[in-house]
Amino acid sequence: MTELTRAFVEQLAAAVGATHVSTDPHVLRGRSVDHTGRYHGNAGALVRPASAAEAADVVRLCGTARVPLTVQGGRTSLVAGTVPEYGDVLLSTERLTTIGPVDRADRRVRVGAGVTAAALQRVAIEAGLLFGVDLASRDSATVGGMASTNAGGLRTVRYGNMAEQILGIEVVLPDGTLLHRHSRVRRDNTGYDMSALFVGAEGTLGVITALDVRLHPTPVHRAAAVCGFDDLAVLVDAARHLRDLDAIAALELIDASACAVAAAHLGVPAPVPGRWVLLVELAGEVDQTEGLADALGHLGVAERAAVGIDPSARQRLWQVREAHNEILGVYGPPLKFDVALPLSEVARFAAEVEPLLTRHCPAAIPVLFGHIAEGNLHLNLLRAAVAGAAERALQEELMALIAGCGGNVSSEHGVGSRKRDFVGLSRTAADIAAMRTVKDAFDPHRLVNRAVLFG
Repeated sequence: MTELTRAFVEQLAAAVGATHVSTDPHVLRGRSVDHTGRYHGNAGALVRPASAAEAADVVRLCGTARVPLTVQGGRTSLVAGTVPEYGDVLLSTERLTTIGPVDRADRRVRVGAGVTAAALQRVAIEAGLLFGVDLASRDSATVGGMASTNAGGLRTVRYGNMAEQILGIEVVLPDGTLLHRHSRVRRDNTGYDMSALFVGAEGTLGVITALDVRLHPTPVHRAAAVCGFDDLAVLVDAARHLRDLDAIAALELIDASACAVAAAHLGVPAPVPGRWVLLVELAGEVDQTEGLADALGHLGVAERAAVGIDPSARQRLWQVREAHNEILGVYGPPLKFDVALPLSEVARFAAEVEPLLTRHCPAAIPVLFGHIAEGNLHLNLLRAAVAGAAERALQEELMALIAGCGGNVSSEHGVGSRKRDFVGLSRTAADIAAMRTVKDAFDPHRLVNRAVLFG
């Protein structure tokens, strides 16, 4: 563990201002725990730069002193991606919240890495446009963190992941160099695609300080439906057909067991019967009512569907999906697993998870939901009273099941520190070696987000 000297802390204070550096143990403890409250680390100082130049100074100081540095945004990581392990300096992007003027003609805006998804959504709406990524954690998740994990969210089926929203990037490299890639052209094909290199890198190659974000036209009409299914394989087949509709805007899998918890604790029951529920939303320039009715009729699920056309009705249907995020902490910190699966293996995965949990954690309530069009799913274990070696054994068997289904052990939440030992289940040795080569080229002393991805 790194011990920070008084002289080094004074240098940090000179870079960002003394009021924006803290070594208070209580502050650092609060900043060294993950979003679920399950995983704890240790930090040496918290630093909150207000500009890219100040962030560059902090990174440069850490590099010179060989002090590990962990980047923190909204701290909504579900894989302990912002939990320090080496007495790190915590570089918070919370003051990097500048939002430039919206370019309505080119539909883009430049924002600081600390801007939350909700704040960007509001700015886009005020300009008559739409930000394509929406998350349940929108009020705290920051665009810098979302870029670092290549977040997807509720609108991925229509607009793609965070990578598809990024037109330019500003990054502080591990040696303190400030890299600007802010091209004004729509398709920038000159040289390496540097933005793509940092998006999804989980902060291991540098500190994202600002982004140029693509915005989208706002659909005039929307229509939504919640459909009940007894057979998950049938639901997946329906999702395959629905995702190809031109007007598709959202396609979400909802677990009825979670609906039961939501009904009991929040008064939000599922509006339709079924072991599994599918939320579908269409959006476009014309009325979507007829298109939705045709799609549901073609799939033979109209009789088990609740439809919402006006805003209030649609909002009630969306409550069924949004309620999942509110009930996950009802029984204490949940165990969270973010996975990517081939659609053909989703039903098998769900079936084989049940006996696995019976062996390892029989009291747990499994909740499976997520973005079914891409196979990006979130398995949450409520009432999961396992820790230490027992938790590790459960994780190992679950990761092996995911790999056996041809899936990836991480999806839009990233690898963080919780899954770093399992990267080899989704990547070959040559692939991992190539990633390490890139990491070493940018960060030869392995100081930035040292606990993440490789460990």
